[in-house]
Amino acid sequence: MSDIAIQAENISKLYRLGTIGSGSLRRDMQSWWERNALKKENPNQYIRGGKKVDNSEVIWALKNVDFEIKVGEALGIIGHNGAGKSTLLKILSRIVKPTEGIVRGRGSISSLLEVGTGFHSELTGRENIFISGHILGMKKSEISRKFDEIVDFAGVEAFIDTPVKRYSSGMYVRLAFAVAAHLEPDILIIDEVLAVGDAEFQKKCLGKMNEASSKSGRTIIFVSHNLQAISNLCSKALWLDKGNVCARGNAKTVVNQYLSTLQKQNWIKEFKTMTEAPGNDFIRVLYTELTPHFVDALSVVDIRTPLTVKFRFYNANDGILLAVGVHLFTISGECIFDVSHDPLLYKKGIIEGECHIPGDFLNDGSYYISLIFVEDSSKQLYYYEECLSFEVADFRENINWYGKWMGYVRPKFPVITRQTEIHE
Repeated sequence: MSDIAIQAENISKLYRLGTIGSGSLRRDMQSWWERNALKKENPNQYIRGGKKVDNSEVIWALKNVDFEIKVGEALGIIGHNGAGKSTLLKILSRIVKPTEGIVRGRGSISSLLEVGTGFHSELTGRENIFISGHILGMKKSEISRKFDEIVDFAGVEAFIDTPVKRYSSGMYVRLAFAVAAHLEPDILIIDEVLAVGDAEFQKKCLGKMNEASSKSGRTIIFVSHNLQAISNLCSKALWLDKGNVCARGNAKTVVNQYLSTLQKQNWIKEFKTMTEAPGNDFIRVLYTELTPHFVDALSVVDIRTPLTVKFRFYNANDGILLAVGVHLFTISGECIFDVSHDPLLYKKGIIEGECHIPGDFLNDGSYYISLIFVEDSSKQLYYYEECLSFEVADFRENINWYGKWMGYVRPKFPVITRQTEIHE
């Protein structure tokens, strides 16, 4: 495994709910001896208080996870909260031992799993740089040589001699990441701590990680909910769900598979009978659907994707001036738009309609759609709230900044620049 930085085989981690230990000093000593001295499986891992532990008292945080990372590769780990990502990082960082399986690797490891790991709140930023750097394996001379660079990267020059207990959470994480990033280990493991920093700092961190992987040949393991950053920074990705591996391979492919499972949940609603269809004595909504217009089968809904909202309803009134409006909201309830058409005269029966939302219009985020049915532009007949919901993923090409893009919409309006003078 000359080119393999980390190799994990059938990693599983079991946690028992409630009391720690088997309840017997003899069994606890036996467990320690079997695991650490004889390198065997713990014979008492399913025993507590002299009784066998049943399935309701244990939880498998990880189950049969295996993968390998080559030297210089960047691996992104994605999944829902509680999927087992942080547990896996703690095993790779040698903080906890797996219940089953083995991890092989070579090279020095630096981990940034929590904000301000190793910091002492009563000490100043200057003192914590030296302590944290020493804990992470740096020599005093190395820390002194890189001190100014660390402080400049963290952006805390004015507060470097202030106790870190007075730092904001953003200042805390900036300083912690700066120390870990300048350690220059063979393997750098980073959990979702960058979310605490502001947009400018996220840009610096992601740029530093990209430089460490692509130019310096270091191995990066990166856990993040920023899927655009995973796609652009990582060559490979691992998708975990409830402790199991759902997919592994090319980062963009795995991210698209993960996103597709999130996006397809509420794209269509259809009701076969009038009684079960939502509505009232005037309107019955029989069918609503969101249709994305993908370029290829592996695509997901992102900011470039055109969308069509389709609907079908029963009009119980004969000879009525009727208009249908489409309302688009963010998941927090802010209205993005309210579009409709001129009232048309309809007879009693089935009516179909659609609304087209162009690509390069919405920003990434979560949205829902409501339909409003209005008589003669003034009288509301029925309001079908939250009939469709969907997610829009981010997409950036040739842009090395991965912070949150401002605004609810993200249109491609032309911005024209021209140079009027040249100064030499």
